[in-house]
Amino acid sequence: MNRSHLSMIVCAGIILVAGPAFAQLPAPSPKASRDSASRQKSRANAESLRIRKERQSQARSLLVSLASDARSFRDQTLRARTLARIADVLWDFDSEQGRIFFRKAWEAAEIADRESSEPLKLRKQVLTLAGRHDRVLAEEFLQKLTETSQATKAENSSTSLWELSEALQHRLDLAESLLLRGDVERALQFADPALGSVTISTLDFLTELREKDAVAADQRFAAMLVVTGGNVLADANTISLLSSYIFTPHTYVTFNTQGGADSAWLRSSFPPASVSPQLRLAFFQIASGVLLRPQPAPDQDQSTAGIAGKYMVVKRLMPLFDQYAPEEIRVGMHSQFEALNFLVSDQIRQSEDEGLQKGISPEKQHLADQENSLWDQIDHAKTSDERDQLYFKVALLALRKDDMRARDYVIKIDESGFRKQAQAWVDACLAINAVTKKKLESALELARVGELTHIQRVWLLTQTAKLLAKSNRDKALALIDDATAEARRIEGVDSDRPRGLLAIANALKVVDPSRVWDAIFEAVKAANSAEGFTGEDGVLTLTVTSKSQILKRTEGVADFDLRGIFGELANNDYDRAVQLASGFQGESPRASATIAISQTMLNDKNNSAAAPQPSAKN
Repeated sequence: MNRSHLSMIVCAGIILVAGPAFAQLPAPSPKASRDSASRQKSRANAESLRIRKERQSQARSLLVSLASDARSFRDQTLRARTLARIADVLWDFDSEQGRIFFRKAWEAAEIADRESSEPLKLRKQVLTLAGRHDRVLAEEFLQKLTETSQATKAENSSTSLWELSEALQHRLDLAESLLLRGDVERALQFADPALGSVTISTLDFLTELREKDAVAADQRFAAMLVVTGGNVLADANTISLLSSYIFTPHTYVTFNTQGGADSAWLRSSFPPASVSPQLRLAFFQIASGVLLRPQPAPDQDQSTAGIAGKYMVVKRLMPLFDQYAPEEIRVGMHSQFEALNFLVSDQIRQSEDEGLQKGISPEKQHLADQENSLWDQIDHAKTSDERDQLYFKVALLALRKDDMRARDYVIKIDESGFRKQAQAWVDACLAINAVTKKKLESALELARVGELTHIQRVWLLTQTAKLLAKSNRDKALALIDDATAEARRIEGVDSDRPRGLLAIANALKVVDPSRVWDAIFEAVKAANSAEGFTGEDGVLTLTVTSKSQILKRTEGVADFDLRGIFGELANNDYDRAVQLASGFQGESPRASATIAISQTMLNDKNNSAAAPQPSAKN
């Protein structure tokens, strides 16, 4: 065998031996892979936690630094609000420091309130924030607030049927603010001392409470019924107010001694509350007990309703007695109604006051009856001015039904100045309704032809873009471009310009996040040129003035404010958000943006507040 053949045989042998040996190497075990992945995940979580704690420490330093700056703010109102908000955000991390800032805020609020037309407003704001955290501190502030009230005007020692004392009203206002935040337990701690009185404010609080804790609300309403049954001053109006809790939530109607309605319907109609049969029966027992009391002589009648008002209350509530009350109570109430019928004038008996039906008769039928009556009045109107006012009333009724024909009705108004105002009111209200109800076609039509201001059109375009973000992104982007052009038409000194640009940034956040930073940068520049921009008072304001009435409507718009957008920017890129916030020249917007950033970082739920994310450069 020659040397070349021997070499080939040796190589083949090596290959044959090496092949099986290689095949028998052990594969990585599943446990080892899992352990490796677990270690990587643990390291990632540890790094995320480290960054989050670092950000929280930086956020606390930001707040303390801002608090130091706030003490030198010349505007006492801004000083008080800023210190109070810092205390609110910082409380869970440093309650002692928070308590110090709340006291400093109160001192500034006292100075600011002395120069204000609403002398307790700012202190109530500080009280509301303090009440979320420290009951003892809140009670201290409540006492000071009451002392101030007593020093500025005479204070009744007892609570009347209609108005709470200043002390109790302050307490209930604080409780309501806590309730709106969902803090039911703390809200009741402050509210309970005020809930023994039958007033619109106490009943509205109970109605709000029922939406969050029906058992707690019904228990307190039952106690209120018991107190009413033993109260010799309780009268027909007391019962009318009590009826609202069960049958007409948020709608309150009382009648004066001439039989006219003194009404307060705070919201649109709500359905009756789903209370237990026992509680409903208790109401009718107490109501009939009060309404069936012997009628005093006219010169001795000290009730708020008098005979005429009592007649109207019974007339209003009779449909409820007939539908829900036991037979013996119904019979007694019908007898009382017939007796009162002989004691009032023909004019009172024939009265069809709106308060008789409000909240009790079906809303649609009520509106239809009103509309028919207005058209009949238009046909018989003697002057152009009278006809114009009636056309506007018809348009307002159409708005309540969200009917686009409201635009057609105001066009009929003769006087050009009033017609333009009315058209602007109607179009803005329809725009708000269209966005609220997600009626995209109506919103787009109003954006095109509506009599809207620049800022109203920016708002409508950006809100519609957000609604279209998922279904038609290209159209949404086109609307944002239109909104941007509209915002840039607003004068540079007008604070609506930065508000509009903030709304655009909020829309881009949904439709095209890569462009958000550029929009915010433009908003900061606009804010530095605008007069009076605070970054926290974003609203849409509608007004119309006619010869017979003045209407004003204010809608809060979160997209016009700094708080939400800067909080989200901080989650995306903390350092860049801080840099942008420091770019505000005004003390108020800089404070608002800084607090928003810090609050986001200090919120334990924001576990994603870690490394900066890629974003477009300015």
